[in-house]
Amino acid sequence: MIEQTVDIPTKHGATTTFIVHPERDGAHPVVLFFMDAPAIREELRDMARRIASAGYYVMLPNLYYRSGVMELADLPAPATPEAGRARMFELMGSLTIPLVMQDGDALLEFADRDPAASKGKIATLGYCMSGQYAISFAARYPHRVGAAASIYGVQLVTDKADSPHLAAQKAKAELYFACAETDHWAPLEMVEALDQSVKANNLNVEVELYAGVEHGFAFPQRAAYDKAAAERHWERLFALWKRTLG
Repeated sequence: MIEQTVDIPTKHGATTTFIVHPERDGAHPVVLFFMDAPAIREELRDMARRIASAGYYVMLPNLYYRSGVMELADLPAPATPEAGRARMFELMGSLTIPLVMQDGDALLEFADRDPAASKGKIATLGYCMSGQYAISFAARYPHRVGAAASIYGVQLVTDKADSPHLAAQKAKAELYFACAETDHWAPLEMVEALDQSVKANNLNVEVELYAGVEHGFAFPQRAAYDKAAAERHWERLFALWKRTLG
């Protein structure tokens, strides 16, 4: 595997991005992997490596660069767990769909200049706060994004004009939503509304409810980690990418 960490210029500075792909010659389909709220960490880099080992060019950008933050572990320890959560939510709240879409533009431009990255269909992947970004980018590039996946994504159905459930109607990609049965941040009411929306519009979308698990089930370092559900989500992702990216 080839790994590099690159500062990719954006409209607002530069996002430090972890890139990993197979060593073998040739161009590999691009997967834009948008981080979750706890920011960049080795856990996410390991997940990126797993994706790359299947033949993909994976880009994991730091979305908190505007706030001068790369990894939460590098910041001074919070006085209390509550203070730590408040700091994380403040960072999460600093992002918007338009801002992350601009970052995605810069990432795609960079990939298109790298011979190791394919110029064909790409995939987007987002967990938690970034599920909405994965879906929105598919709507932004309907003829380029072949697959988009939201894993226990939040704010997927809102009353805003750029709500992800509306963006799904503009995408031409195959979309996959993995939702946890127990999820304070993405309650069943939202999942049901999302499912009804995609069915009403006859979209190429699957909304799958993972029974008996909680938000965060795919992350090995989380208390909510569920190995069986995590492996199922990997099987679903790799099958999706094989169908749509090759």
